Amino acid sequence: MDDLAGRLGRWSAGRGSLYLLLAARLRELVDEGLLPAGTLLPPDRALAAALAVGRTTVVAAYDVLRQEGRLTRRRGSGTWVSAGGAAAARAETANPMFVNLLEPEDGVLQFACAGPASPPPRLVAAYQRAMARLPADDLGYHPLGHPRLRSALAARYRALGVPTTPDQVLVTTGGQQALALVVRALLRPGDEVLVEAPTYPGALDLLREAAAVVRAERDLTAAPVGRAALVYAMPSFRNPTGTSMSTLERQRLVRVAGGVPLLFDEVLSDLDFDAGPPRPPEAAAITVASLSKVVWGGLRVGWVRADAALIARLARFKAVHDLGGAVLDQLAAAELVADYADVREERVAALRAQHDHLCARLRRDLPEWEFAPAAGGQTLWVRLPGVDAASYAQVALRHGVAVLPGGSLDPTGGSGDRLRLPFSAPVEVVDAAVDRMVAAWRRFSAGTTASPVVPSLVV
Repeated sequence: MDDLAGRLGRWSAGRGSLYLLLAARLRELVDEGLLPAGTLLPPDRALAAALAVGRTTVVAAYDVLRQEGRLTRRRGSGTWVSAGGAAAARAETANPMFVNLLEPEDGVLQFACAGPASPPPRLVAAYQRAMARLPADDLGYHPLGHPRLRSALAARYRALGVPTTPDQVLVTTGGQQALALVVRALLRPGDEVLVEAPTYPGALDLLREAAAVVRAERDLTAAPVGRAALVYAMPSFRNPTGTSMSTLERQRLVRVAGGVPLLFDEVLSDLDFDAGPPRPPEAAAITVASLSKVVWGGLRVGWVRADAALIARLARFKAVHDLGGAVLDQLAAAELVADYADVREERVAALRAQHDHLCARLRRDLPEWEFAPAAGGQTLWVRLPGVDAASYAQVALRHGVAVLPGGSLDPTGGSGDRLRLPFSAPVEVVDAAVDRMVAAWRRFSAGTTASPVVPSLVV
């Protein structure tokens, strides 16, 4: 059920009758092979409840596709994708976060994704300096990453108290590729991976793609590692909860892991609202980080810090796919790393203000919602009282704002009453998103599921 709801994405954000919009999206999934022949679809009432629509909406959508020959409906045996109505199946993410990125913009505010809303002026200046440093005699292929950036990153780790040489650093196309390369190198189908619950949904998609067995625990430091082949954790300002491990908890996790590889996702580690000195990364862990959250998501520069042997292996995987990242981007990143203290301070100041504004709006306009202020990071972990957040998210979508329900971030099947709300957008966008969430909450609480008129907003 959750898988289909995720694949449907922003199905109801268009104009027209809901049953036609739902039928159109289901038709796409069938025709593209994403719902293969023989797939059993959810019962009318179950899908209607998950999408927060009336049962007649689902019945009418199913009937449209049955008349087209794409679905087969048999009394007592359910609704199936017809053998002649589907193409060959292919893998696709059902993650609502990625679906919202893949779908074209249609006036829906993206409150399901977190990250800087626009490139900062400092980035433009970094590219200008990088242009002046472009070498005249460089072939431009650096599977390990440009030597200048690798040296700058190694120096930053050393400054944080973690001895690191350039051959322990691999530059990647963002943090997501860094995670993907580590997963590919260390896991085989059927391997068990120990993760936190809830956790970053992008990591869960990678683990599923690798056919790994995900075992989630609320507290990794108290969990037996057992037969796990990898332990994945976000020790600083976790996505989505915003909480962090203490130094003692990190050390305890290293002991608990024993000889099992420990993968620390430190993408959010520098977004500390206290603006104190950065916490040193754990030298015993494989560390993944990037500039996407501190600078801008469009600067697709991430990295892995690990022992030199693993880095060399990861570089061979990366070379097969892209021969290395863009040199100009890496030279600009090196400029930013050289000014990292100032870059970090500017970003944290903006996030702190946006966080405080979102908290104030939620307390004022949605007092029923429960949350704890974050100490850093980019998101609030909000509880809706006694409510299925995935159903509310469907209503919010029809009011022009995409939000991420907590169930897609929790492999245990919990967090169904939670939303992940980012505070990474400018305050005017936060205000517009909250206004739409408030309108959706009123309609949802009243039990009304009709599609409202959504105002347009360019962001």
